[in-house]
Parts: sequence; structure tokens; C-alpha cells
Amino acid sequence: MELRQLRYVVAIAEHGALSKAASQVFVAQSALSFQLAQLEAELGVSLFLRTRRGVELTEPGKAFLAHAQAILRQVEDARASVHSTGGEPTGKVVFGIPHSVSSALALPLLQAVRQQLPQVELELTEELTGNLIAQLRTGLLNLAVLFDDGHLAEFLHQRVLTERLSLIALAKPDGPRTPASITFKKALEQPLILPAAPHGVRPIIEAAARQKGYAPPAVVADISSISILRTALLAGMGQTLLPVMPMQADLDAGRLQARAVMSPVLTRDIALCASRHIPLSGAAAAVARLTVALVQRLCAEGTWKDAFPAAPDQAANTKCSKASAEMGLLNRYP
Repeated sequence: MELRQLRYVVAIAEHGALSKAASQVFVAQSALSFQLAQLEAELGVSLFLRTRRGVELTEPGKAFLAHAQAILRQVEDARASVHSTGGEPTGKVVFGIPHSVSSALALPLLQAVRQQLPQVELELTEELTGNLIAQLRTGLLNLAVLFDDGHLAEFLHQRVLTERLSLIALAKPDGPRTPASITFKKALEQPLILPAAPHGVRPIIEAAARQKGYAPPAVVADISSISILRTALLAGMGQTLLPVMPMQADLDAGRLQARAVMSPVLTRDIALCASRHIPLSGAAAAVARLTVALVQRLCAEGTWKDAFPAAPDQAANTKCSKASAEMGLLNRYP
């Protein structure tokens, strides 16, 4: 198996045609077809189905493509790290963000990287948390923001932020005055629109209900898209339990209203994560450090509403290996 064969597979998958892929990688179509046949013979499976419209990935092909993309990305990271050693961080960094964190972090992070790390190309991808975890495992992502539910041991991770959850609903300006808070038990009884399990805040809510011995949440719709969830809230289809930031624009405009959840207060912890097995490039390590500092600043300024920096005993302050320390990687949690 050769790197050029991996590049060929990626190109064919992107273009869906051997002729277009051959043009992209600057080889004759016959040579491309020969290398693909050699690779499929080595693997013992067909990676593509030939159709009248071109080629399509088989199921083994889809699995192989993810690994091919990850390997090629690591090769580029290694090349960039060599050139940026002792100098300004250079290279591409692919950073994953959950839907419900994007509104608070995406734009400030893009702006901060452009200003402070001008030689770094930052690619942001917005996904469900389950998809981010899978992509971080395979190396398709260099870094990802994930919710720390106690199951992040497979990754290097640093808890950076705690967000408080509120009950968010359609505002009724002409109705009776809405209390500023609501008990968790009462919130569970509302018609709730929540992300589909096991994504987002759903596991946090269900675990808290079990711990208190309460009935499960009264879910009227499973919606994992923030934009669709917002539309459903504005249509009065139900309420949701979320941090306020994803809906802050509508809250400020008076279209939605939020009530803090009490007894108990519900929170979610956000962690910055990287693979334990794939070294971070110099550029990715620089983006990681910048992200931690940025989140702390957004909290201190009050820009990230209802959010608090991770407490000192929660921060990743244990000793890390000498190699990791020299590269500025994320410290390990105990």
C-alpha cells in the first residue's frame, strides 16, 4: 500500500469518476485504474462500484476512505510540523465543534486564529457530538470540543468551561409574568424538544432525572439540529433544556424566554480534546492553547452567557510527558 494509492482513492471518491480523478492527481486514467486494481487486490475487497454514472464507494470503500483521509492528513501535519519547528506555527488544523457550541465559539475562534496565527489554516466542522468523537478517533479531526460526561478517557482532554442549562420556550409578552427559574422536576414535565439520544444534553438530562428518581423527560420531538430546534421553539411546538448561548439572539430580541433550572442546577462541562495516539502538529497545538485562552476570555467578559471557566481542580494541570510538554500539547487529566 502506497501513499499515492491513498491519494487516488480520495480523488476518485471526491469526483465520482476515474477520468476526473486522474486529471486532479496528474496521472493517466489507465495508470490510476491499474493502481486502484492493485490496491483492491491487496485488500481483497472492491472499494468502488462501477456504474453508468461513474463510480460509487462500496461499504468497505467507505470505511477505507476515512482511514485514507486521516493518514494523508497526518502526513501533511508531519510535513508542516517539520517546517514550523522553532518558527511560526504553519499548516492546516481541522477543528470540530458541536452544533450547540458553534454560536459561542466559532466566529471568535476564527478571528483569533487569523489574528494570532496567520500561517495556520483553520477548518471548522460543525457536527453532532457522536460524529465528532468518531472523526477524532480516526484522525479526521485534529481537535474537537466535546461534552465531558466522564467518558473521555480515550482522548487527551482539558475541561475548559461549564455551562448552566435553562428551560427555553416561546416568549408570551401578553401572558402572565414568567418566573425567572423553574425546578428541574417541573421542567421535566414540560413538552420538551431535545436532541436525539445520545447527543448533546440528552444524556445529562436523563442521567440527572434517574439520579433524582424523577420520571423521564416528556419529549415531544427529537431534534438534533439547532436551526430546526429554533424553528420548532418559535412555532410553539414545545420547550427545550439548553444553555442560553445557542438561542441568545432570539432571547435578546424577546422572541424566546429562558428560565434557570434549579433544584438541582443543571450544567454541562465542555472539554477540548485531541487523540492520545496521533501526535498534534505544531499548528494544532498552537490552536489548542489559543482556544483555552479564548474561552477563558469569553467567560471573563461575559460574552459567553451563563458560562464559567473550569475550576482549578478541574483543569488539566497534572504532569505530562516531557515530549508533550515541549510540543505544548494538552495536559492529561488524572
